[in-house]
Amino acid sequence: GSSPEIKVLVPLLKRRGSKLIALVSHMKSYLAEQCDYVLNATIEKEACPNNLAPTTSTTCQMALGDALAIALLELRNFTAEDFARSHPGGALGKQMYLKVEDLLSRHDVPAVRTDAPLKDVIVEISSKRLGATAVTDEAGNLLGIITDGDLRRMLQKETNIAGITAKDIMTKNPKTVAHDEFAAKALQVMQQNNITQLVVTDGVRVAGFVHLHDLLKEGII
Repeated sequence: GSSPEIKVLVPLLKRRGSKLIALVSHMKSYLAEQCDYVLNATIEKEACPNNLAPTTSTTCQMALGDALAIALLELRNFTAEDFARSHPGGALGKQMYLKVEDLLSRHDVPAVRTDAPLKDVIVEISSKRLGATAVTDEAGNLLGIITDGDLRRMLQKETNIAGITAKDIMTKNPKTVAHDEFAAKALQVMQQNNITQLVVTDGVRVAGFVHLHDLLKEGII
């Protein structure tokens, strides 16, 4: 707090009417005496065996800096949405603004009716490349889901697959996520249920699918 650079800079800032806040380890330094507010970061000694390299002092400064930041967040009622607006490109920011519906345009919606034969189910899953298909009624309302795993388990149990339809294979009441939920919520549901895709709903209707790979590409994970 008494270097030549500080002694040049401080008068210039004061001349501009700036309020000065110092974080110092020497309370009688030039900087401490010239500032309007002083935070005492005095330490007994550095963790360095030679008491030379800044170690304890830098840790103390970081702790005080974090405390100041948190105090300012609370004073200004800084919300998660404010954070997202300030950091839109980072993974943390995306968790607070990227919605599931922002990812839907990447995929055609795989869907079959309950009476769809097994061949049509397999073709739908294979052609849409999401590892699953929704099962819907005529209005597009969700009735169930069929995944690659459902097909494998069915083939292991059944010896005669003639006449099997989507209704016979589907899992009723599948895990879903609303289209207006945050993408981070979709990831949470996937992790909790050990699955890689979710049906996206708009009310009771199927709006699309979101896949774990979509979240990976966006840096949510």
